[in-house]
Amino acid sequence: MKRRFIGFWKHYYNINKGIFFLLVLIILVSLFPREGKFKYEFQRGKPWQHEDLITPFNFAILKTASEIQREQKEALTEAYLFFRFDNDIVRNVKEQFTIRFETAWKQKKGEAINLVAREQKNLQAGLSIIDSIYKRGIVEISPEVENVPVDNKIAVIKENVAEIQELQYYFTMRSVNDYILRFLSSEQAVEVTFILPILQESIVHNVFYDENFTKNQRDQVLNNVSVTRGMMQQGERVIAKGELVTDAKYQVLLSFRYEFEKRLVGTSNYPMILIGRIILVAMALLVFALFMFTFRHDIFTENRNIVLLLMLITLMVSSATLIINHNLTYLNAVPLCLVPIIVRTFYDTRLALFVHIITIIILGFLVPNSFEFLFMQLITGIIAIISVVKLTRRSQFFFASLMIFLSYSLIYIGMILMQEGSLTDISRFNFLLFGVSALLTLFAYPLIFLFEKMFGLVTDVSLIEYSDTNSKLLRELAIKAPGTFQHSLMVSNIAEEAARAIGANTLLARTGALYHDIGKMDMPMYFIENQAGGFNPHNELSYEESARIITSHVLQGVEKARIYKLPETIIDFIRTHHGTRYTRYFYDKFLAEFPGEQADEASFRYRGPKPFSKETSLLMMADSVEAASRTIKFPTEQQIDDLVEKVIEDQMVGNQFRNSDLTLKDISTVKRIIKKKLLSIYHIRIEYPVSSRSHL
Repeated sequence: MKRRFIGFWKHYYNINKGIFFLLVLIILVSLFPREGKFKYEFQRGKPWQHEDLITPFNFAILKTASEIQREQKEALTEAYLFFRFDNDIVRNVKEQFTIRFETAWKQKKGEAINLVAREQKNLQAGLSIIDSIYKRGIVEISPEVENVPVDNKIAVIKENVAEIQELQYYFTMRSVNDYILRFLSSEQAVEVTFILPILQESIVHNVFYDENFTKNQRDQVLNNVSVTRGMMQQGERVIAKGELVTDAKYQVLLSFRYEFEKRLVGTSNYPMILIGRIILVAMALLVFALFMFTFRHDIFTENRNIVLLLMLITLMVSSATLIINHNLTYLNAVPLCLVPIIVRTFYDTRLALFVHIITIIILGFLVPNSFEFLFMQLITGIIAIISVVKLTRRSQFFFASLMIFLSYSLIYIGMILMQEGSLTDISRFNFLLFGVSALLTLFAYPLIFLFEKMFGLVTDVSLIEYSDTNSKLLRELAIKAPGTFQHSLMVSNIAEEAARAIGANTLLARTGALYHDIGKMDMPMYFIENQAGGFNPHNELSYEESARIITSHVLQGVEKARIYKLPETIIDFIRTHHGTRYTRYFYDKFLAEFPGEQADEASFRYRGPKPFSKETSLLMMADSVEAASRTIKFPTEQQIDDLVEKVIEDQMVGNQFRNSDLTLKDISTVKRIIKKKLLSIYHIRIEYPVSSRSHL
């Protein structure tokens, strides 16, 4: 049982990788539509490259989207706007008019008996006007009615019966006021000035626009528009080999493909279709894994890298699938170039291109005209990668966005010219979609910042910012420990040059070297490069205490880096720049002074870990050699050569580079670069006195 547990633990990270790939496989396969994939590719304006296509079933020929839209528009011109006639309002208006009239009459005329007949005549005249008005109705002018011509017919529902009349048949508030004046003027013995304001106050709309009913009726009209025209009978030839795919034939082929894929859903072949999809997607992911394992093993070993790359592929495929399922027209707005730009920012151009290829290959199973799609996305992706190949400024994202838009546009124009022979059918809407895709690519900037925080990664742009010697932490180092700061600058120059020579990340090596000794700020005088005036505080301490102070600068540096929120990638340089080596000077002094006593090796040894990348290994070599070179008063080429060989050989014997992927050729190149740099620097360092207890 214990052996099984140990075996499982040894393969824990590899098992996790397998789980990640399996989860992505399940997600990607689940995104595929249930229908099968049509096996023929065809393009408008090009000959049919396959054998004669004979239909094995009857199918209807679908109309084009423009045809359907035109017919629907024509049908809507004959559809009515629906209104509802409210009879209750008429009764309420008459009641309110009567109350207002009697109240106003009493206030103005009193209750004289000789005026009763006159009162009744005016009252009846007002009620007659109301009946006359509401016999037709007063329509409310809603936004839907404002721009409708007055001679257009509308449908007014009265007691569940639709009455069709021209809009001008009904009163509006403006026209009803004119009507009241004309009516009252024609009546004798009616006090117009008295009755008019009462009527105006009482009259309200009673014909209201019915939005829901209108929408339902218009939807029904749209649904009644047929989406097909004509039929193809079973056994009929759809297209012959070599025949040109004209607009008419193209629409017939689209109709056949639609019916073919729809019929696959209802057949018992779906389990086999599903197995086929699993095989194809699994092969794409397997090729991706093999590429990573073979060519970018350093990235493959870190599970966080695998998670980030698989997450980018999954998110982009998912986003594109949602658009495809919702409305295929908007597919060109999907910012597929986000993936290669983000991958290039964190890693390299080769990996960015490969991840982009895997993404668009998987999407190729989901989109029509796969070749056109793959060609457009591949070329544009390559151009996007090239536009950020030297990413040193965030403004380059805007340049990349512009290049993406231009690439899409030129490729689209080229395809239209090849297929149509003219630009008459070019769609301006597609250029709008290309612009949207290019603008959405600018989200790479906040996404990169988010992924930096989530996965503890760092980009070249961030490294440039961190390597600024005017940053707060480096300025503090320069003030508190000026000797250490100068040492860090020298080491960073050597590490950068060595990284360039062996193809490592120069920015990362330089930045890590600048911060590797920040732990010395807390006790700068205990380190020889910061001592002045001949005073050495180690003379007052035991060898063990001195060694513990010296080794503690690694842990203190890590703590300080976390306080200043440095990324883990840079903190790794602080952890590993001494590996698991001894503080050799104090350890040797202890053995020499106490030959019969057993030394506590933990007190004299750095805690590690050992360097695990090319860049951290370069720092260890550059740091040790640069510090040791200062002990030579008048260095010669031979002395520098011997020193570099001895220091790096000791590190190799101590297995300090065992976890790194440095080759012997890399180490030989690094030695040559360090020797060359030291000769050019020719830096002199005071030799330690025999009685001194300082740290090398």
